Amino acid sequence: MKKISSLLLLTLFVTGAFAAKSGWVNLFNGNTIRTWLNGVPCANLVDDMTATGFIALQVHSIGQNKAEEGKTISWRNIRIKTRKLAAEQKKMVTNAPEVSYLTNTLTKAEQKAGWELLWDGKTLNGWVSNKDGLTPQKGWTIQDNELIVDLGTNKGGGDLVTQKEFKNFILDVDFKLTPGANSGIKYFIQPNKNGKGYSNVSCEFQVLDDERHPDAKLGKNGNRTLASLYDLIPANSQKFDPAQAVKRSNAIGQWNRARIEVRGEKVTHYLNGIKIVEYTRGTPEWRALVATSKFKGVKGFGEYATGHLLLQEHGNEVHYKNIKLQEIK
Repeated sequence: MKKISSLLLLTLFVTGAFAAKSGWVNLFNGNTIRTWLNGVPCANLVDDMTATGFIALQVHSIGQNKAEEGKTISWRNIRIKTRKLAAEQKKMVTNAPEVSYLTNTLTKAEQKAGWELLWDGKTLNGWVSNKDGLTPQKGWTIQDNELIVDLGTNKGGGDLVTQKEFKNFILDVDFKLTPGANSGIKYFIQPNKNGKGYSNVSCEFQVLDDERHPDAKLGKNGNRTLASLYDLIPANSQKFDPAQAVKRSNAIGQWNRARIEVRGEKVTHYLNGIKIVEYTRGTPEWRALVATSKFKGVKGFGEYATGHLLLQEHGNEVHYKNIKLQEIK
C-alpha cells in the first residue's frame, strides 16, 4: 500500500442509486484541502494535522436497516496527480469559505480579512488576571501550543481577561474538556469600579462536560449546558435547523470550536459551525430573561456597548488554542 503525500490532485466519478456525480479533490501547499462536486466548490479546509496518508473509498455498514439492502455505489475514472499541480489548481470562490484549523496561525486569507490572533501560543501577552489586572504568575500553563487551566500546586491565578475591549466582532476559540470539567468564554466584561482588575460577571458561552458536571442539571431547561448562554438560554441547534442534532459536540478529550458573533445588539453562539443560540440584547424579552436568572441584581447586565473577553478558571483542567477575532466595522 502506498502513502500519498500532502501534494496531490484527485478526480473521481461516482454513481449511486439516484444520479451520477463527479468530484474533484485538490490538495496543495501542504495544508489545504479543497473539494468540488460537479464543478461546484464544497469545502475549503486548511489544517496541519496530517501530512501523508492513504486514499480510501468507504464501505458503509447498514447495520439492521433492511431498507438499505441492495443499494450500490460505483466508482470509476479515479485519477491522481502528485506533481506540477499549479497549472491545474482550481480557483476557490466565496461560496465555499475557508475554514482553518492551523494551530495559533492565521492564513493569508484571514489576515486579509482582518482577523487577529488574541493568543500567540507562547506567552500571555495581551491577557491579564481579572483579580488585579496584571499578568498572572500562576493558574495557567502554556504547553504544546495550548493554553491550559493549571490544576497543580500552581493553581489560583484567576480568570484571564483581554487587555483590549471589543464592540462588534466574530470570536473563534478552540477548546478541549477533560472529564467533569467546567469553564466558560465570557464577553462584555467590565473593569471593576475600584479600578483594580475586572468583573467576572457577564454573558457566557458555557464550556462544560454535560454528562459529568452537576451544573448541567441546574438552571432551567438545560440553560447551563455546553454552548448555552449561561443561565439564560439553552443551546439547541434544532431551533434554527430541525435537521440538526440538538448539539454537534465532540467527545471529551477532543477539540471543539466555539464561535461568538456580536453585531450590535444581536448575539449568536455557534458550536462546531452550527448555530446554537441567538438573542437580542436590550429588548423587553431580554430584560425579562435576565430578571428570572441569577443575574437579576446586576444592573445593565449584558447591555454594555463594549467590553473585554474572559476565559474562566473554574477549578477544572480545560485546554484552549486558536483564539482569534475579527472586528466588524
